[in-house]
Amino acid sequence: MSSACGRAVVAACIVFTTACGSAPPQNDASTAIPTALTASAEAWNNADLAGHIRPYADSATFMGGNGPIQGRERVGESLARSFWRDGKPKQRLSFDQITVRPLGDRHALVTGHFLLSGGGEMDRSGWFSLTWEKSASGWQIVHDHSS
Repeated sequence: MSSACGRAVVAACIVFTTACGSAPPQNDASTAIPTALTASAEAWNNADLAGHIRPYADSATFMGGNGPIQGRERVGESLARSFWRDGKPKQRLSFDQITVRPLGDRHALVTGHFLLSGGGEMDRSGWFSLTWEKSASGWQIVHDHSS
């Protein structure tokens, strides 16, 4: 078999395999992560802190003003101290300008803008970068750097 014929057979196999769904799965981060962020903001706005931090991995790190905060529960405690009063958020949370950059099949870098508004307080806004990892239970935040 000539090398040109061999290349044609390989190309045909690749096309056939892709058409039949045998190709490796695509990284679904671009759809799953914005959905998870929307649900997280909705949980925040419904005074559901546990729902807001649900996307964080148990071992996630959050870059706080005094250095990294380790673990989902500690992240939640820090948020409650800083942004909640009487079991409710002081302000409404929204995200925009979300950009998802897949980093292989199991990781993604997500950047965006957050806005805390209302509640009789000055609006606060800033930018964030999140490192996400896909686990057996879905996409989870493993690192959060918000400013």
